[in-house]
Amino acid sequence: MKNLANKKILLGVCGGIAAYKSADLVRRLKDYGADVQVVMTTHAAEFVSPLTFQAVSGHPVRTQLFDHAAEAAMGHMELARWADLILIAPASANTLARLSHGLADDLLSTLCLATTAPVVVAPAMNQAMWAHAATQANVDRLRTHGVDILGPAEGDQACGETGAGRMLEPLQIRDAVVALMASTPEHASLAGTPVLITAGPTREAIDPVRYISNHSSGKMGFAIADAARCAGAKVTLVAGPTRLEAPAGVDLIAVESAQEMHAAVMQRATEAQIFIAVAAVADYRIKDSGDRKLKKDADTLTLDFIKNPDILADVAALAEAQRPYCVGFAAETHDLESYAQSKLTRKNLDMIAANRVGRADAPVFNSDSNSLHVFIRDADPVQLPLAPKAQIARDLIALIAQHRQPT
Repeated sequence: MKNLANKKILLGVCGGIAAYKSADLVRRLKDYGADVQVVMTTHAAEFVSPLTFQAVSGHPVRTQLFDHAAEAAMGHMELARWADLILIAPASANTLARLSHGLADDLLSTLCLATTAPVVVAPAMNQAMWAHAATQANVDRLRTHGVDILGPAEGDQACGETGAGRMLEPLQIRDAVVALMASTPEHASLAGTPVLITAGPTREAIDPVRYISNHSSGKMGFAIADAARCAGAKVTLVAGPTRLEAPAGVDLIAVESAQEMHAAVMQRATEAQIFIAVAAVADYRIKDSGDRKLKKDADTLTLDFIKNPDILADVAALAEAQRPYCVGFAAETHDLESYAQSKLTRKNLDMIAANRVGRADAPVFNSDSNSLHVFIRDADPVQLPLAPKAQIARDLIALIAQHRQPT
């Protein structure tokens, strides 16, 4: 299988212990037919010798901004034009910060500014560095610039700590690159297709200062919006309150409550060809939230709830000429298959993606990874095993494109 045949990939290697995995990544990319050139930062060369990468790639390794052996001594422009994709793995916290602010003070950062090719980064760092607000802000800014973020994974780290920050394994990165390259415009499976997506939680007011919500971070829905955009779709994302920025090229409609989300979706549903309901919408809202803060006057408090509108069911019930292809999500703590199949039939859906929640060993909410059981009308179920949410999103979009227009 030569999924990357004739693709030119520029691999950037930053300083960090994960750099030793990058030599294997070069081999994995070449196994799939890619031509790989390597650029190393100064600190990366402290961990792995440039000679190692020259041996596995078959190309001289570049480390300097101005290479006098390169064409017209402008090696950075030569490389920037050569690459079909720039992949940085590992990407250090320092490099993420520099790229997010548009700095160009070494060869790798200059290439990322000078290229028109997609840029993909696979972060690797200590868990505290990854969790730091500055790093997360830099990552969010990179996403708005159209940079794809692969991982990081969670687990034991070389420093002796445990948490998020491990670079994804070479095979995972290669498979993500394959999916990305397949999403370039010439392979865009949803080119020009209007896609409407919901994401995140809703907030249902109790009074002017309190509300009821859930643990949804919106990461899965935002990843699906980005994957649909990569597949060429015209994406509108209706999102409840999250800390995420919309992917570049996605039209974001921000809402708070289930009623607001319902109104925003129904206003746009007939213009969409695909509707993907990822949001964790509150089933009920307070009957009378009032305009004054509730006081703690009694030992108990009773609130009356009324049912919220069912956004997915209302879209699926539209007249056939107006109805988009409808994809739902089901988060279940048990009996995953039976509940998902029931929801698929009961709500007249075309596809439903179900995930199991509530397990301490495999969290879904606020996690960067997920797994899905996908049930499809008139087709066999498909299982998407545990992977970064960005990869799960690409796989799901590929399934939707395939079954919406069966061959």
